[in-house]
Amino acid sequence: MQLDVYMTLAIPQNELENIKEEAKKYKGKIIETPLAGTEIAVVAPSLSRHHLPHTACDISEYLRRFGAKPNMIGLARGVGKDIAQLREKEKRLIEEHDLAVYVMGNFEACIKDKTHLFDVDIPVVVTGGPEKIDIPYPYVGNLGRRSHRLRHGEEIRALRKMVDVITELINERRRELSYDPPIVPPVVVKDEIEKQVEEVYSILSPMPIVTQLDGLRVKLDYDKYVDKIREVKVKNYKLEDIADIKRSVMKNYILIKIKPKSEVEFEMHKNKA
Repeated sequence: MQLDVYMTLAIPQNELENIKEEAKKYKGKIIETPLAGTEIAVVAPSLSRHHLPHTACDISEYLRRFGAKPNMIGLARGVGKDIAQLREKEKRLIEEHDLAVYVMGNFEACIKDKTHLFDVDIPVVVTGGPEKIDIPYPYVGNLGRRSHRLRHGEEIRALRKMVDVITELINERRRELSYDPPIVPPVVVKDEIEKQVEEVYSILSPMPIVTQLDGLRVKLDYDKYVDKIREVKVKNYKLEDIADIKRSVMKNYILIKIKPKSEVEFEMHKNKA
């Protein structure tokens, strides 16, 4: 019999070497996950067989290896150079994520004519077949349409480059947040919800609560459980006092965006006054 145990750890950077040494005692291997705690939208122009399979699936799976939680999204009207559109509801759904990866095809003209699909208020990375394209978004080539899985050397290198570009954008966003961070880290809120909302343990999804850079997605029905989520105690606060809690576009889930420290302190000072 053989049993593999996978553990996700958050540790100080200066403890990494000690953890590696400890892992060797148990024949373990340390894999760094620079995208841990992020939720990424993998967007294809449509759900049809010439847009969604293979490349989008492989990109999504590759992002998981580095700690991200990817969600695949196929656009309803993303087909056709001249008629492709991004619906308002799709835009709002994509913007619930930390970053969006647009999985495009092999033709340069087609990608250039669809740049309006990338107009969302979160960081965007575009992938496609041509090695280089002049568009106002970070672009990774050699990842166009394929009739096979991405297993060849140049394809794996392209995936690795994609992760490097995404990691750079995510780290930039983390730096921005560090200037005025969320009043409470998302992982702390996640822990408190798990302790205080027992219905979380009845969710069949493998990730009942998904952490983001500045919030969480709780996979409970908004109408049934939002009041209970609002009353969760986090340190000395009620969750509703330190976060914007709203209905997610995705399956009526609960979306939580934690307020910056300065905003919470300002509101507390204003209420006392």
